[in-house]
Formats: sequence, structure tokens, C-alpha cells
Amino acid sequence: MTADVDVLIIGAGLSGIGAAHHIQSAFPGRTYTILEAREAIGGTWDLFRYPGIRSDSDMHTLGYRFRPWTKAKAIADGPAILSYVRETASDAGIDRHIRFSHKVQSAEWSTEDAMWTVNALHNDEPVQITARFLYVCSGYYNYDGGYTPDFPGVERFRGQVIHPQKWPEDLDYAGKKVVVIGSGATAVTLVPAMADKAAHVTMLQRSPTYILALPGEDKIANTLRRVLGARLTYPITRWKNVILSTLLYQLSQRRPAMIRSFIRGATVKQLPAGYDVDTHFKPEYNPWDQRLCLVPDGDLFRSIKHGKASVVTDRITEFTETGLRLESGAELEADIIITATGLRLLAMGGIRLAVDGDDIKLPETMAYKGLMLSGVPNCAFTVGYTNASWTLKADLVSEFVVRVLRHMDDHGYDKCVPMNDDPAVTEKPLLDFAAGYVLRSIDEFPKAGSRAPWQLGMSYAHDLVKLRYGKIDDGALKFSRTRANQPSIR
Repeated sequence: MTADVDVLIIGAGLSGIGAAHHIQSAFPGRTYTILEAREAIGGTWDLFRYPGIRSDSDMHTLGYRFRPWTKAKAIADGPAILSYVRETASDAGIDRHIRFSHKVQSAEWSTEDAMWTVNALHNDEPVQITARFLYVCSGYYNYDGGYTPDFPGVERFRGQVIHPQKWPEDLDYAGKKVVVIGSGATAVTLVPAMADKAAHVTMLQRSPTYILALPGEDKIANTLRRVLGARLTYPITRWKNVILSTLLYQLSQRRPAMIRSFIRGATVKQLPAGYDVDTHFKPEYNPWDQRLCLVPDGDLFRSIKHGKASVVTDRITEFTETGLRLESGAELEADIIITATGLRLLAMGGIRLAVDGDDIKLPETMAYKGLMLSGVPNCAFTVGYTNASWTLKADLVSEFVVRVLRHMDDHGYDKCVPMNDDPAVTEKPLLDFAAGYVLRSIDEFPKAGSRAPWQLGMSYAHDLVKLRYGKIDDGALKFSRTRANQPSIR
């Protein structure tokens, strides 16, 4: 039995296009296909259309290792990132390998055939494709809709209620009073983006988030690019930013009081004299217990300073006909209420996995190096960092997958499967992160382990050593040959 493709990639977003580039470059003679549920390349950056959407990491680390980011802005807007991803696909001919509007339903591994049978829907019609290796690059949240709490009285509100994940193309907010519920990356992006046109924008938060202003442009990177060119400048800038972000994260973990003080001081300088910083910008948790929000050139603080936006820290009692009633007794009038209340996570793109007829229950599996599942052969997935740019990890995962496939090729193997044979390894959450969107769904995800290679690392430097240079045949990743005369993935 011959597989339709050697490698089947699920998802044509930032991770999927990067994975395809690595596979195509390493194995130019072998076949691969990308199945994309939506009708366009881009994933997150095509899905979200709300005003001001931008990266929450610098583009020198969110960009691919193999393709320099050459624009002046380091904190880039959504359309610029989308163009970058699509140009990467087009220039390498990756776009010719994508099947759009293919929503994967299930994937079933057969040891006898040493391949996956993947079932998808295309225009409501069933489609089946076989592959020797399955590579899931669908991210970890639900594209069908975000998270909105059950707000009392929401049906009484006479204005519009909008979740950013379902942003209407024709929304007219000019001259209107807007309330944005939330204080995460989406909220702090929306508020300044809408403030120029709206009558006023209020960010309503239950509790504050750490927010740090950074320059929208990296002057060092832009200067070096003019002198050295993009190809030489990119790795220098990339490592500069990796080191700086790692230093900030490590200091946040080891000297939280110092970083609290630093962020508070920077915030005070950005806001009007006498502003109640401790009520609205002093979180109860330590820095990086949840993701730090970046605001390029302090745009959120500038909108507040100019009186175009404001922050209210309170809890919602109910929606009214004209806005929101709060626990303090105050009322917020609004024409439009935006529920920037978070994402809904979805493990492995919601794909049902089975091995030799037995369904795989994801919470009963353990993640090998944060990129493969125990007991699931010839399958990898991408989960990026929560404390750094997603693509830093995505690139390393792709490099590791290439190394695994080459190892199989060199030794004539057609099956690799991680197996946890160490009774001393105890279970831990895959994402050890206190954000609400993680806590709501983490029980539906695979587990991590208490020791290597079952830990999900959050250090790029450590992962680089382990994934790019570490031993492949480490005893936990089991290799075998199940069929005679199996062709290699060269």
C-alpha cells in the first residue's frame, strides 16, 4: 500500500507554512500536502480582522529563522504579517501544495500499513488521504469562536455586542461610545486603534494586566540593516531580542519585585500626573505569571493621556438597555460593547486520533519534548512559547521533525513512537500558565512530565540545544521497521 503523500501537514498558518518550508528544503524529492480548513493562507493573521491587530512579539523573533523580516516596524500590524506569511508560501511554491476548505475530522494510524488515513470534509463532502507522517500545525485555539462569559441581561442591550474573533467588516464605530471588556493583548490593541474615530473608548477590566511600552521600530536593527544588509543583520537582531526577552522573563521569575517596580515606573511616566496607576495598572500576580502585554510606542497610554480612552477596574453586574451596570453601582453607557474576553483552546485542532482501531484520549497521553504524543506513531504537533515568540519554537519543532525523518531514512525505519517507560515520571499540565484561557481548557490537553524528555520547555536556548543538536535515538523515542521494502523519505 502506497501513501498518497509522505508528510501531511494540518494548517496553513504561520506554523504550517514554516513546517512545509523545512520539509520541502530537506526532502525535495518527497511529497507533502497541507490541509487547511479555511479558504486562505494565514491562520490567525487571516482570521482576526479587528482594528489595530498586531503582533504581541517583535517580528525578528516571530518571523521565520530562514526568512528575514525586513520591514521597519518590529511590532507589525496584522496585514503586514499576513503578507509575510503568504509571500513565504508563494516564493517557495508551498501554496501549490495546499488544499483549502479541508476540515480534518479524524486520523487513524495503521501499524500494518505504517501510515495514517486522514478523513476530512471538503464542501461537506468526505475526503480521505493517506500519509506516512502526520504533522499538526493547527495551533491550540478554536477558530470557530472565542470565549464569552454568560453576562446577565445581555439580551436587553440595544447596541451591538461583538467578539473580536467575529469582527464584522462593516462595523461603523465613528462617533460612538465603545466599551471593551478585557485587559489582555486584544483589548490593549483595540482601545487605541478605535480611540481616534470613536467618541470615547473605555477598557473595562476585572483586574489589571502588566503592560509595557516598547518602541514600534527597532532602531538598532534598522541601522544594522542599512550597513550590513538584511541577511547578516537578521540573526544578530534575532539573538539580541531573544537574550533581552529571556533576561526579562528570568528576572521576572527570580526578582519579581524589581520587575514590578520597573514596569510601574515606566507606566507612571506614560500617564498623566496623578493618574491612579495602582488601581488600573498594578496586577495582583507577578510579572510573567501571565503573558506580558506590549504596546508599541505607548499608544494605549497616549490615548488615555489625550482623554480619548479610559480604564475602569470593576466587575459587571448586568447589561442594561444602554450599557453596563457595575458592582460599584456605576453605569457605563455604550453604543458598542466588545467582549475581548479570551480564546477557547482546542487541542490538536479537534482531530480525533486513533491507533490500530483504538481511540486516543489526549489527556491520557504525555507530550514528548512538547512536540509528539506518547503512544502515537509518526505524528508531531506545534505548540509555541507562552513567554516568547511562537515561531521560535515552531522553527525548532520543524528542525526536529526533519532530523527524525532523516534518522528513519538512514536506518530503514518506517515507524517512530514516543513511549514513557519511566515510572518515576509524574504528570504535569502541558501549559503551566495562569491565563484564564489556559485554565479553562488545560484538562483536555495532553500532559507534560516531571522530567526530560517529557517536559515542555519554555527556554529557547535550552530547546535549541535539545532539538537541534540533541540525540534522536534517546531511548524514549522508539524506532522500528514494520514493513519490508518501505521507501525512505528522502
